[in-house]
Amino acid sequence: MSHPDTAPTEVNFDKIGQIAITVDDLARAKDFYRNTLGMKFLFDAGHLAFLQCGNVRLMLTTPEKPEPRGGTIIYYKVDDIHATCAAIKVRGAALLEEPHLIAKMPDNDLWMASLKDPANNILGIMCEVRS
Repeated sequence: MSHPDTAPTEVNFDKIGQIAITVDDLARAKDFYRNTLGMKFLFDAGHLAFLQCGNVRLMLTTPEKPEPRGGTIIYYKVDDIHATCAAIKVRGAALLEEPHLIAKMPDNDLWMASLKDPANNILGIMCEVRS
């Protein structure tokens, strides 16, 4: 660790190592992320459950104290948004928004959809389709 007098002048947050999501029912949330969204279950640790999502670890946790939740949306990048959304629906999840075009970029089209997990956290689904 650097001493404050020798701290670097630049900061680059360019990787997500872990994302924590607060849930009311840990077992239900773990089932949803594992079986509905297809994430690899890693381990449990008390009131925590850990799953792997690509290079990012997802931590599901029950609240330590009552507090409002919401406001943060995690966007999961997929290769085929239509096939992914169809598969999620077959597994029992309801989409808040069907796949739709957000923006035409110079080299791709940005598509998004969304759904809620069992604790009412909004999850975004994004796909960059080569144009």
